Amino acid sequence: MITVLAYGDSNTYGYNPRTGLRYPEDIRWTGLLSSHLGNGYRVIEEGCNGRTTIYDDPIDGWKNGLNYLKPCLHSHKPVDIVVMMLGTNDLKSVFGLSAQQIAEGAGVLVNTIQTFTLEKYGCQPKIVLISPPEIGSGICSSPFYGSFMEDAIDRSRQFPRYYREVAKRYGCVYLNAAEWIEPSKVDSLHLDPEAHRILAERLSEVIKGMY
Repeated sequence: MITVLAYGDSNTYGYNPRTGLRYPEDIRWTGLLSSHLGNGYRVIEEGCNGRTTIYDDPIDGWKNGLNYLKPCLHSHKPVDIVVMMLGTNDLKSVFGLSAQQIAEGAGVLVNTIQTFTLEKYGCQPKIVLISPPEIGSGICSSPFYGSFMEDAIDRSRQFPRYYREVAKRYGCVYLNAAEWIEPSKVDSLHLDPEAHRILAERLSEVIKGMY
């Protein structure tokens, strides 16, 4: 059984921008990925709304992705593949971060995965690092406007350059989500069902090609 850990934010959790609730398993990409991979694979869904890479949110500090990473890896061991898509919430204006700084935060998580698993278990999971989708051009009319300002659009478009560099540095499989999907026009942040479907199909192809 190959264990795939999907570690991310609300777009891994399956946040529905129309209702504020969660998409059902057969719509969110993690559930669809499990179906596509079939027998022999187990997909663990570890998405948290508002999760950052390594930064403490001033309101919800417990959403720091670094703080939960080691306990998560330990509780689900052995993990064969980690699929990580984080960085969108780091674009919030409260953090004031550049795209490069956000990508380096993702790099800290990748390094933590590699060093922690090697130290504890003597082996390392393969890592698929995904550069998150771009922020939609309609963010100024989004319910999340204020947390995310117009400048988040341009910074999100710079993600691929820096995430690719991080992936190369740490030997990760690199994917650029913005090549195939974009956020819903409802809030310019969260994925619609079609984007979940496309992401699941693409990831399924990549993961099957790793074995």
